Amino acid sequence: MTPTAIVFLIGAVLIVWGGLVASILLLRARPERTDYPAGGEHDARDDAGPVERDT
Repeated sequence: MTPTAIVFLIGAVLIVWGGLVASILLLRARPERTDYPAGGEHDARDDAGPVERDT
């Protein structure tokens, strides 16, 4: 391998594994989101089924 290829290989490995390590550290610091935007409540009504039409 040429020295240029080795430098690019090392750079690519550092970017990939560095991103993995950074994401693991960030997930350990904040494992779950505590605040959510308004809305998104589950509305489980039993009476509101799909309309069935016999055509």
